[in-house]
Amino acid sequence: MKSLPDVLDAIVIPRPPATEEAPQNLCTDASYVGETAKSQIEARGYIPHVCPREEEINAKAKNPGYKPRRWVVEACHSWLNRFRKLLVRYEKTHRSYMALVMIASAMIAFRKISGKINIIYG
Repeated sequence: MKSLPDVLDAIVIPRPPATEEAPQNLCTDASYVGETAKSQIEARGYIPHVCPREEEINAKAKNPGYKPRRWVVEACHSWLNRFRKLLVRYEKTHRSYMALVMIASAMIAFRKISGKINIIYG
């Protein structure tokens, strides 16, 4: 919660301008419930959507095809945690650690692509 302003301000890819037809939405989990988080999110031009875990579980029970929106982030963290050198940070410099993160990300992407190529041309 304390790092929310820093996270919202550190946008890596510039987002398109918000319009009435396409407003900027931000899906968060229950850790961002409250007026403080809501005001910080709205101050940066987002429409906050806070979905507690129970609501997701109920939605999935009613609709088996329902997929939670934050799955992408959780899956990415899980894939990176499979690299033991990243799981426990032994690197002393930020530069060395970021190089390992980039190598791991490239390996993950390559494995995903090669798996799809094998399915297509297999």
